[in-house]
Amino acid sequence: MEGAAARDVLSHLSQLEVQARCRRDQPSRVKELRAEVEALRAQRDLLKAEIETHKNLQKLRASMDREPVHGEDGEEMEEDSENSQPLQRMARLTQLRDLLCAHHIIGGYNVRKTLHGRGVCVSLATGYKGTLFESYNLELDLKPTLRISRHDIPPFIPLNSLTEGNNLQTDMKGFLDNLSQHLNAYVGRRQQLKLVKELHDSVVVMESNVLCSILVMLLTVPRAKTPFLCTLQYTDHTRCLPTKVDIECKENNIFNSSDLKNIRSLLLDTPVHKALATMRELGQIM
Repeated sequence: MEGAAARDVLSHLSQLEVQARCRRDQPSRVKELRAEVEALRAQRDLLKAEIETHKNLQKLRASMDREPVHGEDGEEMEEDSENSQPLQRMARLTQLRDLLCAHHIIGGYNVRKTLHGRGVCVSLATGYKGTLFESYNLELDLKPTLRISRHDIPPFIPLNSLTEGNNLQTDMKGFLDNLSQHLNAYVGRRQQLKLVKELHDSVVVMESNVLCSILVMLLTVPRAKTPFLCTLQYTDHTRCLPTKVDIECKENNIFNSSDLKNIRSLLLDTPVHKALATMRELGQIM
């Protein structure tokens, strides 16, 4: 019995010791909990400030993406916010970052924001042999998905098939490169046709089309003034040079096989107006 009583006394003393230790530790624990509460409150206030700043930035971006007009949102921002100028700079920075991202996606083509603020306008310049010609434009909506909203691409350029052949969402630059090749090749063929008419009075253009993908010319051999037809076909619409040359004449043997081969090779490898100049110098045409 005495042993049991001793154990009960020791157990009671142990409980009293634990309680005393808890009472000693309670102020420090309360202090820790108060510090944790203060930290959470500070984090809450910071998140509230970030949310408010984000809302103000969204308002400014919306007003900047529209044209700069004096609307209600802008007036409210000027009256209610002491940090309107820093917010405007931040909004402008995010706008420039979006444009820079779009510029990177499209591989360095000329780009500017659209008036309605939902996307960008890409300008594709054309030229031939150092001479600049017209530019063509595509308006691209960036959200919810990248798509062409408006454009002034000539109808004979296969824009739909080019769009289908290139994934706009993943390879916008590839699409623009391909489209630019088609446009510049068309402008180059058109300019060659113009130079043929301007520089070669003896050459009669019998047929051509809007895409300048076919050109039929009536040429004349100086000896006996024998006429013949020369047809150039441009089946590769990304190039300025023909892919096939046909020569037809009612009279046989106006050219020997060697001359005929050289003429075809010249027309296949040289812009047509320059090829005709060379043929005239060689006495092959008038």
